Parts: sequence; structure tokens; C-alpha cells
Amino acid sequence: QVQLVESGGGLVQAGGSLRLSCAASGRTLSSYAMGWFRQAPGKERSFVAAISWSGNSEYYTDSVKGRFTISRDDAKNTVYLQMDSLKPEDTAVYYCAADSRLSRITKYTGTYPLDSWGQGTQVTVSS
Repeated sequence: QVQLVESGGGLVQAGGSLRLSCAASGRTLSSYAMGWFRQAPGKERSFVAAISWSGNSEYYTDSVKGRFTISRDDAKNTVYLQMDSLKPEDTAVYYCAADSRLSRITKYTGTYPLDSWGQGTQVTVSS
């Protein structure tokens, strides 16, 4: 099983940018689809972005389209989430996840486990 560790979170003003990283160990990421999720206080964990194992396909939730970009560097065994034009409503704990099937990430409802989750990194956007 692959182990995932997120980093790059922090406090930023509205309109600012952050880049989150998700570093993998234990197994190579090249055979996994990867995703980012977030959970705000009092809310369910929700899908943010996903990228196919090949890197050829990307998916985003509507609220981040045009502002966030997911990418992967399999040579570094790392997935990134570039977040621009941040808004206070982006404040949440951000988690990365790996699964063998992209659809299980993009359609995730919390009713089944994904292959691996990271521990999360806090992103706080001040107004």
C-alpha cells in the first residue's frame, strides 16, 4: 500500500496562492489515479480535483475550475495542487488520496474506502 504525506498548507490572504504537495512512499504512484479532497469544519469531506494515472485527464469540482490545477511528477512520486485566487470558502483541511480507479475518486461519496489517504494539511484563507 502506498503511504501519502501532504505539505504546503498555511495561512494566506484572499486572492493569494498556495501549492500543496503529496509525497508518496512504499509504492510508485505511476499506477494510481490521484485526487485531492477537502473538509471544512462541520462539513463532509468533498472532492476537489483528480488526475488520471497517465496524467492525461484532469477533473475538478465546479467551484475550483479555473483557479486550481492538479499535476503529477511520477519521477518524484509526488502530486501537486496549485491553488490560485484563493477565497475564504476554500478554507479546509486538504487531503490527497490514491486509488487504482479514477472513477472511484471523482465519484467518491464516502461510502467506500479509497486505496490510500494522507493525513491532511490545513489551508486557511483570510478575507
